[in-house]
Amino acid sequence: MALHLPQGSRIVAATHNPGKARELAALLEGRFEVVAAGELGLPEPDETETTFVGNAVLKARAAADRSGLIALADDSGLSVRALDGAPGVFSARWAGPAKDFAIAMDKVRERLEEAASDDLSAWFSCALAVAWPQGPVVAVEGRIDGTLTFPPRGTRGFGYDPIFIPNDESLGGHRTFGEMDPAEKDAISHRARAFAQLKAALFE
Repeated sequence: MALHLPQGSRIVAATHNPGKARELAALLEGRFEVVAAGELGLPEPDETETTFVGNAVLKARAAADRSGLIALADDSGLSVRALDGAPGVFSARWAGPAKDFAIAMDKVRERLEEAASDDLSAWFSCALAVAWPQGPVVAVEGRIDGTLTFPPRGTRGFGYDPIFIPNDESLGGHRTFGEMDPAEKDAISHRARAFAQLKAALFE
């Protein structure tokens, strides 16, 4: 039997990141009642998997089983070609315990200087997982390629957005995610691409 998410369902967004929670809620297009894991006082599980999909499934499963609600989890990050795909699944950890992404972006710049590479190509990945309490899990993954720029530009978005220029000709190839209106970013982002797959699989 095919799995579906009935419109109006109450869903827990398995994140303690307010920016990510807002993006997930916006991408759900008002179809569901969304509550963040942080609002429910759910603990953050250790992200012990080695892939974005693995960590998304881990977080969705933990939130669903603890809350008794259908859970949606996201695991996403920045991968830099010249750094052999780093920071990758460690993207959030590069920001340190205070989750200061100014530190993380500076670390990317420093590592590139150490690598002495002119290759600034990078990509954002996003894995989304939906888990039913004590039940099945559906996971998908989206990606958008781009180029890094320094110093960071723009105050919108979150995370590494101010150093990432997406390779999308419709945007002129000049602005970072941090300079874009949230609706513009949501239309093309790695998260939007993963969400398109999720909607095709689960939305009635």
